[in-house]
Amino acid sequence: QVQLVESGGGLVEPGGSLRLSCAASGFTFSAYAMTWYRQAPGKERELVATIHGGGESTIDADSVKGRFTISRDNAKNTVYLQMNSLKPEDTAVYYCSTYAAREGALYYSRYWGQGTQVTVSS
Repeated sequence: QVQLVESGGGLVEPGGSLRLSCAASGFTFSAYAMTWYRQAPGKERELVATIHGGGESTIDADSVKGRFTISRDNAKNTVYLQMNSLKPEDTAVYYCSTYAAREGALYYSRYWGQGTQVTVSS
């Protein structure tokens, strides 16, 4: 089955950096776009960044442009989110996601990881 496993979250001081990773399995990773979302307490889930199979990427959240970078390693079936100059308002649970067909399936579904907590605080 499809599995998305995030890691790399934690507590960091304002101005610090973190790199989130999402290891994927169960589908042809290089064929599908991967996305990072985040959800802060009491707020709706927000699209942060997208990267397509060939590496083309967009930062979708205006509030993180210039600070966050999305990348992927198709050989490792892993997508990354490099977060620099972190602010308290970046505190959220970060999720990776894909809309893909799992191996052997004929239909697409939206898949989510379990999320990783990022807390920016002094």
